[in-house]
Amino acid sequence: MDDHFRQVLKDHTAGDPMREAVKWTNLSRRQIARRVQALGTSAGKNVVSRLLREHGYRRRKPQKKRTMGQHADRNAQFEKIAQLKQTYLQAGKPVISIDTKKKELLGNFYREGVTDAVEPTEVNDHDFASYGNGQVIPHGIYDLARNEAALHLNTSHDTTEFACESLGLWWREQGKPNYPEADELLVLCDGGGSNSSSAYLFKQDLQALADSLNLTIRIAHYPPYCSKYNPIEHRLFPHVTRACRGVPLETVETAKHYMAKTETTTGMKVAVRIISKVFETGRKYTQAFKDNMTIQFDDFLPKWNYSAVPQSP
Repeated sequence: MDDHFRQVLKDHTAGDPMREAVKWTNLSRRQIARRVQALGTSAGKNVVSRLLREHGYRRRKPQKKRTMGQHADRNAQFEKIAQLKQTYLQAGKPVISIDTKKKELLGNFYREGVTDAVEPTEVNDHDFASYGNGQVIPHGIYDLARNEAALHLNTSHDTTEFACESLGLWWREQGKPNYPEADELLVLCDGGGSNSSSAYLFKQDLQALADSLNLTIRIAHYPPYCSKYNPIEHRLFPHVTRACRGVPLETVETAKHYMAKTETTTGMKVAVRIISKVFETGRKYTQAFKDNMTIQFDDFLPKWNYSAVPQSP
């Protein structure tokens, strides 16, 4: 039987040219069983499943782990971030990770996952945005030391203004109460989107936030193609996704309800708030800000490491 099994898979197995152990087959268990039987050996799906396990095959999903590119300063920036985190955490200063989670359509739309229910939930047979109630944009903030998080929901646009508004709300509601003596904050984020490392507008809004909070905000961007290393990506967002599986998010209030149920085995707490403000796209930084910018850039990789220091009125 084993020989016939190997013979069937011989022409239906693909693999990674660089890693001998990584291989897969495009045949289903039923198809393998039929081909083995055609060679004269009786075999059912259960037997095929056992043979696959014995030969190292498992049901697996593709994993988005392969970096699409690598910047020359990648490792140096990772070392810089590690050093900053250690310095701030040892000093009892707040360190947070921020990012915008994937936008979700609002309405009676299908969502992956199952729920325990007496009757199945009926949803639209097509996910046409025009049949929905807009979209919800969750901006997340994760506190590394306290294992606490915040999700701020908005239904307009993912802009630098929204990112800074979210950061300011977190500081007033959670940051300042938890770190009453802190006058400095370390923010870890990727280098694109609403907190782009190359955007003057983000720096302008960040400076305005630092001034209004009287708080020094130090930014450390992850290098290009490395956003998956941002702590919030694996410490918060997967758990939020799980909390919302299998239920249509009809309104932003519904989204808040389910996202607030996010929990982990480590006891992470998540505060969910709605920011109703409409954030407009197309805003431009002012020439005056660029000409008189007070952002303090590090000597080491300044494009990714800088601070907004509050300015006197």
